[in-house]
Amino acid sequence: MAFNNIKTSLNLRPEEIENESFRIIDSESGEHGWPSVEWQIVRRAIHTSADFEYLQSMIFSENAVEKGIEALKQGVGIVTDTNMALSGISKPRLKNFGCVISCHVADPDVIERAKSEGITRSIAAMRKAIADSDNRIFVIGNAPTALFELLRNIESGVARPALIIGIPVGFVGAEESKNALASDTHDIPFITNIGRKGGSNVAAAVVNALTILAAS
Repeated sequence: MAFNNIKTSLNLRPEEIENESFRIIDSESGEHGWPSVEWQIVRRAIHTSADFEYLQSMIFSENAVEKGIEALKQGVGIVTDTNMALSGISKPRLKNFGCVISCHVADPDVIERAKSEGITRSIAAMRKAIADSDNRIFVIGNAPTALFELLRNIESGVARPALIIGIPVGFVGAEESKNALASDTHDIPFITNIGRKGGSNVAAAVVNALTILAAS
C-alpha cells in the first residue's frame, strides 16, 4: 500500500505536488489565527522547511507584508546574505517588477576588505550593500553578523531599508540578532521568527511568497 502511494506521488506534476503540500499544511495547521496575507508567508516557510514550528514563531511588524509588496512594485534592489538565498529566489517574478537582486559575500573586494579589517565577509558584504541606495530590501537567512551590522547602520542613520527579512539560523547570535530586529525600536518593517531556526531556504521562501502576493 505504501509503495502504491509513492508511485502515485511520483506521477504528480510539480504544481500538483505543491498544491497537495499546501492542502496538507492548511489541514494540519487548523485554526491558526494568522491574517490572510501573513498566512501566505507563514505557510511558505512551513512548506520549504516541513517545520510547523513556524506556525507559532513567525513575527511581522505592522503592515510588513503590505510595505514589502509596495517596495517590490517600486522595483527596489534586493540584497541577500548568501548565494544560497539568492539562488532560491525566483528571478522571473522579480524581473516583472524590475528588481535587481545581489549578494556580495563572494565579491573579491569584499573578501579583501574582510581580511584587511579583520571582520567577517558577511559584515563587509553588508557594508557594500548598504552603500548602494537602490538596495531597499535586505534578506538575511544565515549570518547573524550581517543582521547586527544592518541594525547598527540603521541606528546610526546610514541605512533605511524598506523591509528586512531577517531569519538567520544557528547557535551563536542568531536568536539574539532576531530579538534585536523584533525590538521595534527602529521603525523599519520586518519579517522574522523567534529562536535558533531559520535559514537561507526559509528567507528565500518569504521573498517568493511576497512576489506572488505582489503579482496577484
